[in-house]
Amino acid sequence: MAGMGKRLKGAYAAFDKEKELTVADAVKILLDHKTSKFDETVEMAMNLSVDPRHADQMVRGVVALPNGTGKNVRVAVFAKGDKAEEAKKAGADIVGAEDLAEKIQGGMMDFDRVIATPDMMAVVGRLGKVLGPRGLMPNPKMGTVTLNVADAVKNVKGGEIEFKVEKAGIVHAGIGKTSFSQEALVQNATAFVDAVMKAKPTGAKGTYVKKVSLSSTVGPGMKIQISSLMH
Repeated sequence: MAGMGKRLKGAYAAFDKEKELTVADAVKILLDHKTSKFDETVEMAMNLSVDPRHADQMVRGVVALPNGTGKNVRVAVFAKGDKAEEAKKAGADIVGAEDLAEKIQGGMMDFDRVIATPDMMAVVGRLGKVLGPRGLMPNPKMGTVTLNVADAVKNVKGGEIEFKVEKAGIVHAGIGKTSFSQEALVQNATAFVDAVMKAKPTGAKGTYVKKVSLSSTVGPGMKIQISSLMH
């Protein structure tokens, strides 16, 4: 533990690093040992037995966290006319069409999620090289290409998150903040795991979930009992 601060050493001393904890116990340890001056993000990571290079082993989806993310999510919407007005009334931070595409091509990236109406996808498609690598391209399967832009904006603002497995077979997401209650974080963790389980692809072989871990921005990483997340 060379170079580790007193606070983190104290947190690691509170549990056996090799032992799998229930999600409730892990959350309690994180909350009991938080001393940072900022509201840390609590993150959950799942190591899956999939290889996303194969189409039948891709894992992705959306989940509405019951207690939100604790983050102010900035939403950009590509829409025109009445749909643009609907998006603005629903709380979208940035709304536009070709003008918005030009701003993004010019380097403006002041948003966390992108929603588009179907008729705007020809414009959005030209931004693939910019939005794609950042995981921001709207997708009908994720509910971000839709005519119902008002609901889409409200869902994203209300705590809906996207997840997608990475090359190493790991899928992770921020499931809340250390200012949340233990109960709220456990509920969010359970909802996230449930969504990943439901997204199990046809090509997954063997044990689908190999490991689950929980951590906060500057807190310890803890192994989680998978059974404690099932209901």
